[in-house]
Amino acid sequence: MSEAPEFDVIIYGSTGYTGRLVAEYMVQQYGGAKNAAKWAMAGRSLEKLEEVRDLIGAPKDTPLVVADSDDPASIDMMASRTKVVLTTVGPYQLYGDEVVAACVKHGTHYVDLCGEPGWMREMIDKHQATAEESGAQICFSCGFDSIPFDLGVLMLQKHMQKNFGKPASRIRGRVRAMEGAVSGGTAASLGATMKALAKNPSLVKILGSSFSLTPGFKGPDQPNMLIPKYDKTIDSWVAPFVMAPINTKNVHRTNFLLDFPYGKDFKYDEMVVTSPGDLGKQAAEMMAKANPFGGDDTPKPGEGPTKEQRENGYYDVVFIGATEDGESASLSVKGDKDPGYGSTSKMIAESALCLAQDKISQGGGVWTAGALMGEKLVKRLEDKAGLSFTPEN
Repeated sequence: MSEAPEFDVIIYGSTGYTGRLVAEYMVQQYGGAKNAAKWAMAGRSLEKLEEVRDLIGAPKDTPLVVADSDDPASIDMMASRTKVVLTTVGPYQLYGDEVVAACVKHGTHYVDLCGEPGWMREMIDKHQATAEESGAQICFSCGFDSIPFDLGVLMLQKHMQKNFGKPASRIRGRVRAMEGAVSGGTAASLGATMKALAKNPSLVKILGSSFSLTPGFKGPDQPNMLIPKYDKTIDSWVAPFVMAPINTKNVHRTNFLLDFPYGKDFKYDEMVVTSPGDLGKQAAEMMAKANPFGGDDTPKPGEGPTKEQRENGYYDVVFIGATEDGESASLSVKGDKDPGYGSTSKMIAESALCLAQDKISQGGGVWTAGALMGEKLVKRLEDKAGLSFTPEN
């Protein structure tokens, strides 16, 4: 960018369910767009933008930007006006190409909620070199997938280094408690991915590998996360976790981008804790068979839980690390709202502001939150967004 942009952040998708929550958070946490952060709302319809602006109590002078992924010129103009584009418009494999390309072109930073590894790898291959040149910092997966997990592993590894002078060679991510729904956008992204697989079977390798986002590097075989098992480290049965396929890829990409501070033989898995004994085993087996995206109650894109449901949601994830010598430690990550919407909207907002305001030392490229923002983002999330990162031993 040759001139200072008008805005710190433009929220693209502000008329959608999650985008509206992001804009509402900005109003509540930072006030009007002329205060601590200069931000604007963007979407396809000016009329709907005005309606949402009034609905969330944003000031009447909140800037509104009309942009549509079907109109590349409007996307290009949007990207040229801001330090960061925050987009909630998914599935990204359908609506994200032009937004990423425009940000790379203008050296504009970018954050999204993407959990679509096939598209993410395509963007890495297509834009890594040009983003490095333009200075654009492109950061996917800035919501529940994958910030609590990516940053949880990062902070546990820092704790391990401090205590033992070496990283954990093996970390187990265990979801101890969670209340909240899978987002409609996540369900739609899975549907789009299945259609993409039908057209391009080569995507199977990308979706199946923990190292599909680390071009040129393949680490050791990873633990099996697809079947229930008894975990002796926590004395409980554990079940497959629906977000593990994307979270694990991002964790390994962070290690890759930071030049392997976790080691090249690092192993990582994520599962959901049930309980000890036969009941725990039965629960784990039932969870393994369940389809989290099935049923009539699965929200459609643009839909989501009530405010009360969001407020009553929460999550608690523990990360248990062990070195090759047997030294061990653990760290918990907790969030104070439902993961798919309430907490996610706060996490992506703070990610965008971190890039806009916190003088990130990394250069341009396609990043993960852990590798790009690291502890600066952790501080924001603890100070503003209701997350905690707490060593437990």
